[in-house]
Amino acid sequence: MFTRTDDKITATQAAVFLNNTVLGAGILTLPRGVSEAVKTPDSWLSVTLGGIIVMAVVTLMVKISQQFPGKTIFQYAGRIVGRVPGAVLCLLLVLYFLILAGFEIRSLAEVTLFFLLEGTPIWAIVLPFIWAGTYLVYGGINSIARVFQIVFPISIMILMICYALSFRLFDIDNLRPVLGNGIMPVIRGLKSTVLVYSGCEVILTLVAFMQKPGQAVKTMLIGIGIPVGLYLLTVVMVIGGLSIDSVITSTWPTIDLIRSFEISGFLFERMEFPLMVIWLMQMFCNFCSFFFQASLGLSQILKLKVHPVIYMLVPVIFISAMIPKTVNEVFSLGDFIGRMGLVLFLLLPVLLSIIWLIRTKGLKQHV
Repeated sequence: MFTRTDDKITATQAAVFLNNTVLGAGILTLPRGVSEAVKTPDSWLSVTLGGIIVMAVVTLMVKISQQFPGKTIFQYAGRIVGRVPGAVLCLLLVLYFLILAGFEIRSLAEVTLFFLLEGTPIWAIVLPFIWAGTYLVYGGINSIARVFQIVFPISIMILMICYALSFRLFDIDNLRPVLGNGIMPVIRGLKSTVLVYSGCEVILTLVAFMQKPGQAVKTMLIGIGIPVGLYLLTVVMVIGGLSIDSVITSTWPTIDLIRSFEISGFLFERMEFPLMVIWLMQMFCNFCSFFFQASLGLSQILKLKVHPVIYMLVPVIFISAMIPKTVNEVFSLGDFIGRMGLVLFLLLPVLLSIIWLIRTKGLKQHV
């Protein structure tokens, strides 16, 4: 059972686990989301600034988790803020992971519907992915980490090939002028970048599963640094290739960039097909990670065996995925997750750290 944390993973697996949790649908939607908010070519600055903030919060999350070796946030939150407030915070986190899992599986289904299986009922796409995810999550964190290790290098390789081939469309003038309207548009774009980093909160449980938790700061900064770099590269390449106006009016701007060129004589003349296939796998990884976190959290809060909890959450995730009726409602749900994530993302580690510092200093002075 993984209600305990004796199912250990290596530092490499932990870094890949975090990367595959954070790197998902944002690659396809981030350029549009951040460009809509910024409305200038400075979107890449918002992504950079957002990445720096995220790395600082990630370090804080690791530091607080290292104070409780072998314990997840669902086990140590009560020791910091008290049993009842700790249970409320943890249930909020479980709810957040459940909504995120539903959002990821629905985004995956929308992309599949739009590009591959037009006219198929959405539930017919959602259900098989949920069943496959349930099977993987049932095996525990080690099974999930091994699958992530297979998907990760293939994802990066395909993405890099796509960007290298699309470089012929790149025009540096599409990224100018830098800070033409000042810093405020960049600040406005920060909110849109939060959603793509949603899921960093898995660090609060991931450190407990590491074989060498002393290496966690370096491991997690590498794990989050890769998505930060890839999101930045994506925004630069998509805006540089399509222009800010085209990006704002496109539903899936990254796919539009990849579709706008052909390579005759290459293994794949149109690169959007391999990118779509591998990115569906990447979004499936996101879903499995959030499903695992929600199952783990609920089993540890309610002190239940984890396998019944996994089955219990399947209909909940299905309902969560089916609530949005249109693709625009899916994007609205994404904005809501971004706002919820901002609160949890900053509130949990910052609040817990401050209370823990006050309590430990108070204890030392008392002694």
